[in-house]
Amino acid sequence: MDCQVVSSPVSDEVRRSLRAGDKVLLSGVFYTARDAAHYRICQALEKDEHLPVELAGQTIYYCGPSPTPPGKAIGSAGPTTSSRLDKYTPCLLKAGVRALIGKGQRSSETLQVMRSYGAVYLITLGGCGAYLSKKVTKAEVVAYNDLGPEAVLRLEVVDFPALVASDTIGGNIFDGCYELYRR
Repeated sequence: MDCQVVSSPVSDEVRRSLRAGDKVLLSGVFYTARDAAHYRICQALEKDEHLPVELAGQTIYYCGPSPTPPGKAIGSAGPTTSSRLDKYTPCLLKAGVRALIGKGQRSSETLQVMRSYGAVYLITLGGCGAYLSKKVTKAEVVAYNDLGPEAVLRLEVVDFPALVASDTIGGNIFDGCYELYRR
């Protein structure tokens, strides 16, 4: 498998060089956040409140892991459907997030906003949460512990597999997929 090794947070230079369809192995740090955490983050930003984590340049993984088994860094940690979070994406991009990881298509409006901020959207293996959890070497709750699996976690990962679904210049692996469903 031909994969590009990418450090996370993803630098501006690397982000601009990635193209839709590129296979990557991420190593470094990213944060988990799902619906409830996105809502709280955006509410805090609207009220000009202090955020529990610095988002500038960061990568967000749409994941709500299962409970952590003894001796493991994290429980099953598969991606959730990204389109549910489209309504929060402009808010997080404005706060500085520059890479998003999930599964499935994004709306054309969301992709346009991502391009305007120079952000990339990566997808990873849906249904493979147990496998992906093996790529996490450390996980710690950094915000909204009361949300349980939807709390914000800081993950340290090694060789976390992903595919560039949409890039900074408008490339999108899902182009034309809507037409396939209409047939």
